[in-house]
Formats: sequence, structure tokens, C-alpha cells
Amino acid sequence: MKIAYLGPQASFTQLAASQIFPNEELISQSSILDCFNAVKNNEVEKAVVPLENSIEGTVSMTLDYLYDFEVFIETELIMPIAHHLMIHPDNETFEKVISHPQALAQTFHFRYDNFKDVPSQDFSSTAASAKLVSENSHEKWAAVANRYSAKLYGLKIIYENIQDFEQNHTKFIVISKSKENLQLDLLKTSEKTSLIITLPEDQAGSLHQVLSVFAWRKMNLSKIESRTLKTGLGNYFFFINVAGEWHNVLSQNAIDEIISLGSNVKFLGHYNEYTFSE
Repeated sequence: MKIAYLGPQASFTQLAASQIFPNEELISQSSILDCFNAVKNNEVEKAVVPLENSIEGTVSMTLDYLYDFEVFIETELIMPIAHHLMIHPDNETFEKVISHPQALAQTFHFRYDNFKDVPSQDFSSTAASAKLVSENSHEKWAAVANRYSAKLYGLKIIYENIQDFEQNHTKFIVISKSKENLQLDLLKTSEKTSLIITLPEDQAGSLHQVLSVFAWRKMNLSKIESRTLKTGLGNYFFFINVAGEWHNVLSQNAIDEIISLGSNVKFLGHYNEYTFSE
């Protein structure tokens, strides 16, 4: 089975994918959009993409593509994220730090306190930044990336665990065209149902009505987040997670009632959440 992941090799997403699919063929993609398109075009059976970081919040592109593409979520893996500062072994100092924007944001205070005057530059991924540093020994660059990247590209780690918060975790999801609830041999922490809800236009109290559908049934919402529909100011869709087991009558009746209120509901799947520890 072919599994796409947000690459390149040694990215955090590849590490997550290798835990979920240790015996499958993993295929690197250069962007989250490429991962979704690979599933859409049947180039792969599934894809692994980041959904949310405990420090920087939701990965907006993933949320937008969950709305745009006809895919389902099969499972979710929570993985601790450790960032390290690394340089080419031929160098002793650095004059610029490169990495993915989220990695730079997650290490901002460390870099501000220790290297306030060293500029930073956004790059496509943490692993790609490490690869670039390894290929340009003549440049005094440093990368923020994981330990596997340093090992793979022969870089020297000069500062370890530079993330600003110890509890730095990222949620990765598996997407596919099927409604499969993927079972993993990892620590299961919860299960949930994900929905995307679009409210009817110009109807006062419509969000309150939707939330009331869950409230009176005592269904716990563990997440609700709005995203712009990009069709004009004030137009949004809502990404909602309903915690707990799926009940064929109770859960389905809740969705049916929301639809009867004039809202559109996209069912993204009922799935398990797992945790992986380094």
C-alpha cells in the first residue's frame, strides 16, 4: 500500500507516518495540497498530514483542504515535537536560521533570548532546511529541525530541545477516500467524530441552534473552529469535533437535525486518537 506524507525525508510528518504505517511504502510530497491530490487522483491509498500544533494551533491549509476535498479522516496520532539547532560540521558559527515557519515560531523565545540579532528565514519544512544547510557548507546557516534530520544529513546539533514550551505536540491525521476507522497498535487516548458545518446565510441564531443540537443530547464538543469560506467577509465554515463513541441513533439524529435547520454537514469520519512517545 502506498502512503503519501508531507516531506521531505526526515520531516516530522514522515516520522508520524512511519509509526502509523511501519511496513508500507511511504511517498514524500512537497506540500499538503500534493498529499490531498495524491489521494484524490488515486496515486496513493492514504496520506498523512499535520492538523494541529499545541503551540501554534491548527494548520489552516489542512483544514481548508478537508473542506475542499472529498476525503475522510481514518485516525489521529499525537506526537511530541522536539526541535534542535544544527549547523554544518565544517562551521563553528552561523549568521542565519532557516526552518519551517511553525518551527521558527515554536522556538522564537529561545532564539530571541540567545540570538536576538540573528535573522531567520522561512523554509518549506524543517527537514528541507536541514538538507539545505548540509548542501551549503560555505554558507553560515543553522537549521531548526529534529534529531533524525541531523543524523540523516550529517549536521552537528549545537543546542538541543529549543522549543519554547515543553508540552509541544502535533496532531497528525490519516486521510483517505474510505470511512475506515483505522486501528493501530499504539496507545489509544480517545475517539471522536469530526464534522464540517456550513450555516445558512442571513439566519439569526443559526450557530446557537447548531450547538443546541449537541447540548441537549449531552454530546461533548472538544473543538469548534471557524474558517473563512473565501467567498466574502463574514462567510465561514465550522470544524467541529464531537468527543466520545459514535451512537448510530443519537449521533445520526444530531446530524439529521442540523441539516433540517438549513445547515450543510460534511461528515469527516469517526476515528480513534493515539499517542506516540519518543
